[in-house]
Amino acid sequence: MRKHATRLYPAISNLKSCYNTNPHPQFSEFHNLSTFIHVNINRRTQKHKLAKLLQSPSTVNNPSAYYKLIHGHIITSGFQSDTFLANILISSYSKCDRLDYAHKLFDEMPERNISSWSSMISGYTQHGYSEEAWMMFVVFQRERKERLNEYVLASVIRAVTQLGCVVKGCELHSLVVKTGLDQDVYVGTSVVDFYSKTGKVEDARLIFDGLPVKTAVSWTTIISGYARVGKGEVSLQLLSEMKESNVIPDRYVLSSVLSACSVVGFVEGGKQVHGCVLRRGASMDISVSNALVDFYVKCGKVRSGRKIFDQMLMKNVISWTTMISGYMQNSFDDEAINLFIEMARNGRKPDGFACTSVLTSCASLEALEPGRQTHAYTVKTNLDKDEFVNNGLIDMYSKCNSVTDARKVFNGIPNRNVIGYNAMIEGYSRHGDLHEALDLFREMRVKNVDPGLLTFVSLLGASASLLNLQLSKQIHGFMIKFNVSLNMFAGSALIDVYSKCSSIYDARQMFDEMSEKDIVVWNAMLFGYTQISENENALKLYRELQLSFQKPNEYTFVALITAASNLASLQIGHQFHSQLLKMGLNLDSFVTNALLDMYAKCGSKTDAQNLFDSTVCKDIVCWNSMISTHAQHGDANKSLKLFEKMLKEGIEPNYVTFVAVLSACDHMGLVKDGFDHFESMASFGIEPGLEHYACMVSLLGRAGKLYEAKDFIENLPIPPAGIIWRSLLSACRVAGNLEIGKYAAEMAILSDPKDSGSYILLSNIYASKGMWSEVKKVRETMEWNGAVKETGCSWIEINNEVHVFVARDGSHRQADLIYKVINNLIDHVRTLVYASDPCMILINEIE
Repeated sequence: MRKHATRLYPAISNLKSCYNTNPHPQFSEFHNLSTFIHVNINRRTQKHKLAKLLQSPSTVNNPSAYYKLIHGHIITSGFQSDTFLANILISSYSKCDRLDYAHKLFDEMPERNISSWSSMISGYTQHGYSEEAWMMFVVFQRERKERLNEYVLASVIRAVTQLGCVVKGCELHSLVVKTGLDQDVYVGTSVVDFYSKTGKVEDARLIFDGLPVKTAVSWTTIISGYARVGKGEVSLQLLSEMKESNVIPDRYVLSSVLSACSVVGFVEGGKQVHGCVLRRGASMDISVSNALVDFYVKCGKVRSGRKIFDQMLMKNVISWTTMISGYMQNSFDDEAINLFIEMARNGRKPDGFACTSVLTSCASLEALEPGRQTHAYTVKTNLDKDEFVNNGLIDMYSKCNSVTDARKVFNGIPNRNVIGYNAMIEGYSRHGDLHEALDLFREMRVKNVDPGLLTFVSLLGASASLLNLQLSKQIHGFMIKFNVSLNMFAGSALIDVYSKCSSIYDARQMFDEMSEKDIVVWNAMLFGYTQISENENALKLYRELQLSFQKPNEYTFVALITAASNLASLQIGHQFHSQLLKMGLNLDSFVTNALLDMYAKCGSKTDAQNLFDSTVCKDIVCWNSMISTHAQHGDANKSLKLFEKMLKEGIEPNYVTFVAVLSACDHMGLVKDGFDHFESMASFGIEPGLEHYACMVSLLGRAGKLYEAKDFIENLPIPPAGIIWRSLLSACRVAGNLEIGKYAAEMAILSDPKDSGSYILLSNIYASKGMWSEVKKVRETMEWNGAVKETGCSWIEINNEVHVFVARDGSHRQADLIYKVINNLIDHVRTLVYASDPCMILINEIE
C-alpha cells in the first residue's frame, strides 16, 4: 500500500497545482483521499471511494483529465484488474466522448463481464458510432456464451435504428422474443422506437400495446412515431390515454404532439395541448414554449405565436430562431428582419438557422443592404463556413440581382457539394444566364459531383425561359440517365418546359407516363394546354381530374378560368366561379384577378364590377384588371376615375397600371390628360416601356396629330420597336395619310420583317387609294420576306359544345351546310355594298 501511495504522490501534487487557486469540490474530495493512504483502511473501502469519485457528476472544465487522474490512482492502487471499476471507468470515458480511452481500457481488461460489453456498446450508440456498436455486438455474440440482458439489447437496437437498417432491426426483434425480454419496458421501448423511425408505425403500435408497463419514455416514443408520419389525431388520442393511465406527460411528449399537429395543420388539437400546458402552470419549460411558438407559426397563426414568444420569461437562441423562421415562412419578411436585428441587440448570437431564415426574407424583399449586413455578421462569427448559410447567401444575392456577389460566395466555398452547385445554377437560371448555368453543370460532371433533382429543375427553368426545346430534351435525357425523370417534382417541371416550348405532345406523354400525380402535376398540364390555347383539352383534362383522388386547388381554377376566358365562354366561367365559391377558394387574389379577366373578355362588365366591389383585399393586379376592363369596353371615364380612387386609397401604381390608364386616354382622345399621366410616371419611379410609347403614339394618331406622333417616335430614348411604328401606321390607315403611312410601314418592316400586320395595314392604305399595283408589290414583298398572316379563328358554343372554325378549314362535320349559308350571306352583302364602295371587296379579298 505504501508503495502505491508513493507512486500516487506526484499525481496528487500535479492535481493540487492545477487547482490551487480555487480547488473544485470533487478534487477536494480526491485530495482527502490522500489522507487515508496513510491510514490503514481496508481495500474494500478504498474501492468504494474510487467508484464514488467515478460516478459523481463531473462539472470541471476538463472531465477527461479528471477521469484520467482517477484512472491513474486505480492503477497505482492495484485495482487495474478490477472489472467493477473498469466498467465504471469505461462508462465515464464514454460520457466525456473519449471512446478511444474507453476502447483501449476495454481491450486491456483481463476479464470482462456482460456489463463491460454493455458499457462499450452503449457508449458507441450514444455518440452516434452505430456501425462500431453493431460490430461490438457481433463480436460479443461470437466470443461470449452468457445470456443477453436488457441493457445490451436496448443499446444495440438503438444503434440499428440510427443506421436505419430494417433487416438487422427485425433480426434483433426476433432475438428479443427468443430471449424473453419482449415484455421488458426498456427493451420494448427501443423496439417501438426502431419501428416508428423506420416508418412502420403500425408495427410499433403492436409492440407498444403489448408492453405490460409503459413509462413516460414509452408514451413519448409512440406519440413521436405517429407525429413523424403526420398522424396528429392519433397522437392526441394517445396523449389522452396517457393521462388516463396516470402517467404525467413530460415536455418531450407535449413537444411531440405539438409537432404532429403542426405537420397536419391540426389547429384545434394543438390548442388542446396548449390548454394542457397552461393547466400545468409553473411546470412548463422553455422547450415546450418553443414548441408552442413553432406550432402556431407553422399553422399560419403568426400573431398567436408572437404572443407566446413575448410572454416567455426566458428565451434561448431556439426561441428567437423559431419566431424569425415563422415570420419568414409566412412571408412576414419585414418582421423577420426586424426581429433578427432585435435579437442581436439583446446580446443573443444568431446561429446558422436564424441567419438562413433572415437571408431568405432579404431575398424575398430584394433587400440587398440588410442581406449584406447579415453576410458581414456570418463572416464575423465564422458562420460563413456553414453549408446552409452559404446557400442562403447565394440565393439572397441572386434574387437581389447581384449575381456577381453570389458567384464570389460560391467561389469561396472550399469543398463544393451538389447543394452549393444547385444554389448557383438556380441563380444563373433565374437571370436567364443559361451559358453560365451549363458551365457549372459541366464542372459538376468533371469534378464527379452527381447532379440532384434540383439541378435539373433549375436547368429546365432556364431552358423554358429561352424556349429551347432541343436543350430541354437533352436535359430530359440526363434525368432519365440519373433515374429522376418520373419524380413528381421533376415531372411537373418537364411538363412545364415542354408546354412553354409548344411541344404539348411531349408534355402530355410525360404526364401519361407518370405513375403518381399530385395536384401540382395536374395543374402543370392544365396550364400547358391554356398556354397554347388548347382550351378544350384543358376542360377535358379537368373531367379526368374530377375522377381522380386529387382535390383541385386555387391554381387549378386559375388555369380553368383562363381556358374559359380564351374561349370567351361566360357559361363555363360562371360554372367555375360557382365551384370556387362552394370550395371556399374565391378569396385568393390570383383567382379574383383571373375571374376579372375572364368576365372582361366575355363582355360581362357587370359581373366584373360586382366581383371587384365584393373583393375585400384588392391588390394592384386587381385594380389594374378593373381599370383595363373599363378601358376595353369603351368606358374610359370610369377607368380614369377608378385610377384616381386607387391613388386616394394609397395603392401605388405599377407599369401595367399606366398601360391601362394611357389606353383609356387613347380611347377617349384625351391628349393632354394622356401626356400628364405619361409624365407622372417618373414620380412613381416607373420608366416608360414599349407599351407606354405605343399608347402615346396611338393617342396622337387618333387625334390626327400624325406629324407630332412621328416626331415623338424619332425622339424616343430607346430604339423604336415594330409595335410603335405599327401604332402610327394604323393611325395613318384611319386618316388615309399615305406619306407618313408609307414611312411608318418601311420602318416597321425594317424592325420586324416577319410580322404580317405591317404589310396588311400598308396594303389597306394603298387599296383605299385605288393603288392596286402597289398592293400587289406589298403582297410580293410580304411573301419574299416569309411573313405569314396568322390564320383567322373563331368559335361558338351551342348546347354545351364549343365549335371551332379556322379560315378556309373544312374539317367540321357540317362544313358543307355552313359554307353554303356563308356564301349566300356574302352574295347578299356584295349586292348591298359593291355599288357604294367597290374597293371594300378587294380589300376584303387581300385580307
